[in-house]
Amino acid sequence: MKLAKKECVVMLLAGGQGSRLGALTKKIAKPSVPYGGKYRIIDFPLSNCVNSGLDTIGVLTQYQPLILNSYIGDGKSWDLDRMNGGIQILPPYQRVDDSEWYSGTANAIYQNIDFIDQYNPEYVLVLSGDHIYKMDYSLMIKYHKEKDADCTISVIDVPIREASRFGILSSDNEGRITDFEEKPKKPKSTKASMGIYVFSWHKLKEYLEIDDKNPESTKDFGKDVIPLMLKAGEKVYSYEFEGYWKDVGTIDSLWQANMDLLGDSSFDLSGDWVIYSRHAERPPQYISSNSTVKNSIVSEGAVIFGSVENSIIFSGVRIGENAVVRDSVIMADVQIKENSIVNNSIIDEAVVIGANLKIGTPRDKNLGITVIPRESIINNMQEV
Repeated sequence: MKLAKKECVVMLLAGGQGSRLGALTKKIAKPSVPYGGKYRIIDFPLSNCVNSGLDTIGVLTQYQPLILNSYIGDGKSWDLDRMNGGIQILPPYQRVDDSEWYSGTANAIYQNIDFIDQYNPEYVLVLSGDHIYKMDYSLMIKYHKEKDADCTISVIDVPIREASRFGILSSDNEGRITDFEEKPKKPKSTKASMGIYVFSWHKLKEYLEIDDKNPESTKDFGKDVIPLMLKAGEKVYSYEFEGYWKDVGTIDSLWQANMDLLGDSSFDLSGDWVIYSRHAERPPQYISSNSTVKNSIVSEGAVIFGSVENSIIFSGVRIGENAVVRDSVIMADVQIKENSIVNNSIIDEAVVIGANLKIGTPRDKNLGITVIPRESIINNMQEV
């Protein structure tokens, strides 16, 4: 079935397990992880799409999709409840010839060729659902057109010590990519792929079909499809992005991304580029006259009788009398009872921390971040 033609269809990869986030993703997919006091990670690519004028989005889910699917709903929170286009959840499904799970990023798109074809697009924008950033994708698509590219990869400069975590590329003076290597042990440059790709659809479809027939392929864009296109001499270009971008794939990076909102923040959520989210209406925050709150974000519905410093406090959190929270991310509906101290921690949703406990260690001890899984009830230190 053919629907009204769309110039560009967005495919948002949101099925990752996020194993490096440990207990935070035991029951939810990584794009569902809360961030910044009121958001979930997936709010950022979805909001970027809407702000960029892109309104046809397939969200590819797989691992623990229940909370993510419920959160997205019909897309109304992002103005994506459309008759023509809008947002559609695309889980793996059983077909006549096989019943595979998505076996890689490229395979996930391959299994949804029919979804893309019904819009007959000129371009396909492939996104990851686990990064924090603001980006106008329309400028990247414009660049792709100007270069008459087959594929354009958004890149950002990273410190050399972190380069082996990413796909690393080299390009000539015109921006044409000459070399690409996924997570190299010895990086040749500091230009890192952001996992954001614009493809000319006819060309991507061709290479997805070639890749699917290769039994030795891992079905991944960075490891297989992009190198294959480069080897064949296709026009693959880099699009350099300047601005805040954080891959929140580890506990440390998620904690840091939250801390980046505080003080002289390196990431500003204010301004015209609105990040939309879906959240319950809560009463205003309450901070008692005996409380102290310094350099922190406190969301609506939070009730604070203790002290908070350099922390992110989500909605519905209750901090008891004489309780202290420092350098921490406290997610929605957490209760921290009287006289307890929380240092340098991420406390997941709906956790109850009993009275007179010490969770985590001061930041200057450099002993790492303590994580308490969602819905835990902590009444003694042996449970932490």
